[in-house]
Amino acid sequence: MTIIGPHVSIAKGFLHAAEDAASMGANTFQYFTRNPRGGAVKKLDHKDLEACRSFMEDHEFGPILAHAPYTLNMASSKPETRDFAFRAFSEDLERMEQIPCSLYNFHPGSHTGSGAETGIGWITEILNRTLVPEMTTTVLLETMAGKGTEIGRSFEELAEIIEKTELSEKLGVCMDTCHIFSAGYDIENHLEEVLDDFDRLIGLDRLKAIHLNDSKMPFGDHKDRHEKLGEGLIGPETIARFVTEPRLAAVPLFLETPNDNDGYAAEIRRVRLIRKEAGID
Repeated sequence: MTIIGPHVSIAKGFLHAAEDAASMGANTFQYFTRNPRGGAVKKLDHKDLEACRSFMEDHEFGPILAHAPYTLNMASSKPETRDFAFRAFSEDLERMEQIPCSLYNFHPGSHTGSGAETGIGWITEILNRTLVPEMTTTVLLETMAGKGTEIGRSFEELAEIIEKTELSEKLGVCMDTCHIFSAGYDIENHLEEVLDDFDRLIGLDRLKAIHLNDSKMPFGDHKDRHEKLGEGLIGPETIARFVTEPRLAAVPLFLETPNDNDGYAAEIRRVRLIRKEAGID
């Protein structure tokens, strides 16, 4: 069964978010754990969480995906920025254990001039301080487009973070189609080889989520600009090939395209139809 859903707001609660997603034909959703540009966080409403859990069970939802705020930068050369990242990350992981969700995605961060190796060192230091054996959440490193000093522009960089994390079994990867296209991975002409590289360096068993997005920017441009599915420079044929790739069939799909609810509903129908015609869904 295809697990697919959009990014939605939890401003009105988790149950409302799940109902909103279901109204679009989705059976999962992504949400920000807090304001994407700030650090504020709402107190959890446990009645709402239980109602959301029941709704998800009744509607056969897959795992939902929590997304860390963009301001969380573990790789920064500024101690105060890393301190905020540590505090926000720690708090988010504590809250995740109370939410009907098992996946938490974050951008590895930008080294802001100190170099990728130093930035990776800062990232793994925080991961080693926060990940604990008893946690049930899987933390996902997101593949990045490589703008400026972003870390995660290559599978090698993500593999190094995983290798240097003591509880690496708690880590997975979220692959963003727009980001890897912008980073220079040729999913248009060499999708199988790209997945082979990922499997060799990281392991496809660690691929726990996919951000399914088209791109406004050209291949290898290292800029993160999402477009609606089939309307960008990745294009409908490559998107169709990606969602029908057998090795990716069981991975949940999350839409971050610039859409309203009707647009998301149309994309969800389109992906389901493509998979059905390919004998996957």
